[in-house]
Amino acid sequence: MTPNTAGSPGISTGPSSNPGTSSGTSGGTSDVLGDSAVTGGTSGPSPGPPAPPNGTAGAPGAADGGQEASAARPSLLRTVAAARALARPEGARAVVMTMGALHAGHAALVRAARERVGPEGQVVVTVFVNPLQFGPGEDLDRYPRTLDADVELAGREGADVVFAPAAREVYPEGVPRVTLAAGTMGERLEGASRPGHFDGMLTVVAKLLHLTAPDLAFFGEKDAQQLALISRMVRDLDFPVEIVGVPTVREPDGLALSSRNGYLSEAERVSARALSRALFAAGERAGEGPRAVLETARAVLRGAAAAQPPVTTDYVALVDPSDFTELTETTGGPRPAVLAVAARVGSVRLIDNVRLTLGRSDTAGANEPQRAGR
Repeated sequence: MTPNTAGSPGISTGPSSNPGTSSGTSGGTSDVLGDSAVTGGTSGPSPGPPAPPNGTAGAPGAADGGQEASAARPSLLRTVAAARALARPEGARAVVMTMGALHAGHAALVRAARERVGPEGQVVVTVFVNPLQFGPGEDLDRYPRTLDADVELAGREGADVVFAPAAREVYPEGVPRVTLAAGTMGERLEGASRPGHFDGMLTVVAKLLHLTAPDLAFFGEKDAQQLALISRMVRDLDFPVEIVGVPTVREPDGLALSSRNGYLSEAERVSARALSRALFAAGERAGEGPRAVLETARAVLRGAAAAQPPVTTDYVALVDPSDFTELTETTGGPRPAVLAVAARVGSVRLIDNVRLTLGRSDTAGANEPQRAGR
């Protein structure tokens, strides 16, 4: 994966001891912490080579609620004590954070992590349904929980360890009294639609980074605002971890891979393709500046609003990838940008984005999208 991050604010390609954001090596979509609500997907991953467990010695055994393991599965840790006792690998440790209900997008993240750390490294997948991320109308109890299937998928794609704590392990006193605040950066776009969501997301990511102590953490670029906020948190609070952004995996019809796609009817899915069409058509006009990009995207979405079933746009915005402030004019030559869209088709709310360079007519590699299973 080689997204166009050169020259982007807050981007780092240095060693893992330097916080920042770098590029991964494989396509992926997160649905990790942001694109969750109450829905879950069922699409399976493409097969990947299994990797032998690394660095699992030293964790408590299953008898005391700590670690469960078998030859065919990664080690399963259920307690904070077990996570803290996990032995360090000879190489680097990578973490992939999820809320479970894993699908092919998550599989791509695990594969990217496995490829990056190599056979001497260790890949930890976290599965935790974070109650702090659920707002009014988002039913925590209805969120799908498929731990057995998640462990199997993670193992097939190269994970060594799955850390799946209960809420009482992560929040032993209930709702924590001290949480992180995303600030104004977390109040825009997705933050405006889901107030408080990003505060809960950053709080649990910070806790999981402390508990898993990774050298690298992998997140999908599909949740671009989430990725930007995590990268900012790591820089501002001096977390010793490298944040790796992994490009969005797309369905064969161009739709960004998401657990929510399974809730679309056949007709709704046809209408939903307008999101990726709008983004890629707009990206072809990146060389003409922000106005041309936004006009093109909006024109495609206006047409989709007249379709049956219609696409109802929540927002379409062109933003700086480092802080998600909206871009209106191009100054100082080519600059990186994210074109983001959110829309509703029927009862399903979808998000998508592409990375592009204003002043250059392409979509920063996104015009050759990663497909599920590649």
